[in-house]
Amino acid sequence: GIVCLDDFEALARETLPHAAYEYIASGAADEHTLCWNREAWDRILLKPRVLAVDTPPDTSVELLGITLPHPILLAPAAYQRAFHPEGELAAARGAGAAGAVYVASTSTTTPIEEIAIHASGPLWHQLYIQPDRDWTKDLIQRVEAAGCRALCITVDSPVLGARDRQRRCGFTLPDGLETPHLYDAVKRRTPGKYLQRKAITWADIEWVRSLTNLPIVLKGILNPDDAEIAISAGAEAVIVSNHGGRNLDTVPATAEVLPVVAERIGGRVAILVDGGIRRGTDVLKAAALGASAVLIGRPYLYALAACGEEGVRHCVDIIRNEFEMAMALTGCANIAGISEKALW
Repeated sequence: GIVCLDDFEALARETLPHAAYEYIASGAADEHTLCWNREAWDRILLKPRVLAVDTPPDTSVELLGITLPHPILLAPAAYQRAFHPEGELAAARGAGAAGAVYVASTSTTTPIEEIAIHASGPLWHQLYIQPDRDWTKDLIQRVEAAGCRALCITVDSPVLGARDRQRRCGFTLPDGLETPHLYDAVKRRTPGKYLQRKAITWADIEWVRSLTNLPIVLKGILNPDDAEIAISAGAEAVIVSNHGGRNLDTVPATAEVLPVVAERIGGRVAILVDGGIRRGTDVLKAAALGASAVLIGRPYLYALAACGEEGVRHCVDIIRNEFEMAMALTGCANIAGISEKALW
């Protein structure tokens, strides 16, 4: 049976074609950062309190003007129909059933309008700003029209990293799958070659800010200096992320960066974090270090591959239940009550 998030990976490995599994599992270069993301959460020790709380923990959180039942979001991830026939549609339904925000990728294999029809929970959209500004502007307007509640701009990928494992396994999109929101993507089969990204600058963020009233979230902030600029550029939130260890190897784990960024931001905008989060205790540690919410990536992709919509729902439910246990065992009645006092 499936009792923790890692159980989904073993099932997915049996279910997926080898190249598709490697695409999800792999990181950049020697995969040091990929490993450190996981290990850093494990090194943080919890300090329990006893006899402190007499009510069930309240996991609800306010994020960008929306009250969410818990602070666990599904990170943007490309090509989901390569992992399950229903892809993004099944993932969005599973997210909604579990009360999780689903962040749709620009590299989706399903148009955002179709995803929106299946999404019963809040939907965000992750944006790659592309070389054709008209194309990018049109996508932003489509995202708004579809009812997305935030625009999550990936800022850490002017180029892709040295994805050695991905290249060795020769991952390509299966025949018949397209990426409708990527500029000039048609007939360019190899991921990484047709991601027509442009090396964006802060001026591009300000340009997007001028086009939309949606909250802007910048994904891929590691340097606290960049977090500072993000605020002045109009971001309402930042995601402390190293792209799941998939781009620049030997950058630090997000768990190590999070408190440094949180100190610099000082509560002026919301902070989210991803990278290696696999347990409810990790969610508690993230909150204690200053995060308003977390995103999980690989675990729900494995759950999607192995069990479809129901797998995604179960994946979120497991980590949410673990988070509630961790709150109860550290004497935290609600999210606001989680602080560094919960850490040893």
